[in-house]
Amino acid sequence: MSFPRWGIRLGSRPLKPWENARVSRFDRYLLSQLLALFGFFSLVLVAVYWVNRAVGLFEQLIGDGQSALVFLEFSVLTLPNVIRLVLPVSAFVAAVYVANRLTSDSELVVMQATGFSAFRLARPVAYFGLIVALMMLVLMHVLVPASRGSLAARTAEISQNVSARFLKDGQFLHPAAGITVYIREVAASGELLDLFLADDRDAAARVSYTAKKALFVRAADGPKLLMVEGMVQVLQAGTQRLSVTRFADFTYDMAGLIAVPGPQDRTMDELSTAELFAATDAVQRETGESHAALLFEAHSRIAQPFTATAAALIGFGSLLLGAFSRFGLWRQILVAIALLLAVQGLQTLTTGAGITREGGWVLAYLPPLLGIAIAAFELWLSQRPRRVGKPQPSDGALA
Repeated sequence: MSFPRWGIRLGSRPLKPWENARVSRFDRYLLSQLLALFGFFSLVLVAVYWVNRAVGLFEQLIGDGQSALVFLEFSVLTLPNVIRLVLPVSAFVAAVYVANRLTSDSELVVMQATGFSAFRLARPVAYFGLIVALMMLVLMHVLVPASRGSLAARTAEISQNVSARFLKDGQFLHPAAGITVYIREVAASGELLDLFLADDRDAAARVSYTAKKALFVRAADGPKLLMVEGMVQVLQAGTQRLSVTRFADFTYDMAGLIAVPGPQDRTMDELSTAELFAATDAVQRETGESHAALLFEAHSRIAQPFTATAAALIGFGSLLLGAFSRFGLWRQILVAIALLLAVQGLQTLTTGAGITREGGWVLAYLPPLLGIAIAAFELWLSQRPRRVGKPQPSDGALA
């Protein structure tokens, strides 16, 4: 009897060492199935997670007057971190789905009949988990810090864009207490047509500015409003005397009205791994984090990707614990989910403990190591012979 999909002859004897070349077809087959489903589930989960966050981001940016291009740029910059969060879950779901399907189709039973042990069956799953871990290593050491840094820089740049944040045509706006601004139209060139600005901050005198055109200018000491062909009206509260001054051009300082944030200090997520390992005094002052927290973050970037490897092996190993059933392997799937949640919970606990004590970075490696140990125990347990209850003799047999 032969199994044409992998080209393996089935029999009761174990496979000889020289037949390993033919056996590798099973690895390629299972690995291709895992990668295909991993890509599908990753795409779905990233889309769901991104849409969830994009709604709030869209309201914030578009509400502040930003264009759809800025929204698209921010969405792209947030994707690396979203993908980092999704990959371990996708690896786990793909491993569970493939193991469940191969068990339902009796393909795993067939391979076990050829002499495959549970550890041999899990070898392509381990390869798959290492591939996912490699993807996460690239994300955590390169793409996520770079995207976080670019996102912080763009956020600071946009926060200084006064015209986009505060100016909308046809509306009375109040960018600061005692200040009222009205613009009839904002031209495509950025010019403000028919501007009215009232300054009521001084109780002794009310100052009103009107101009046919105006333009925001970004200077080193803050934003300024350049008004052209207008006049200034000053109404003294005590004497009710009105003075009018016409001008060809006039510069109004907006720095005191609108708080423009300066350069922001970086966070741990924006630092490179080398800076985290160095954990110099300057970096500690900049981030406001302790030496222990910086070291734990650096080691976490190395250890956390292997949680995806552990998740894939736990999902596959849990489903090997159950025998074939036409009702499915729902109990084993629930066990796999519970074990994965336990590993994730341990990761949260170790993070809280590791950032507060020197030498706590060792705890960063505990969750992936424990997850891999759990998967190895499941694989060992799945290949142990199951005990069968001793049949009770019937009354006829006793007679």
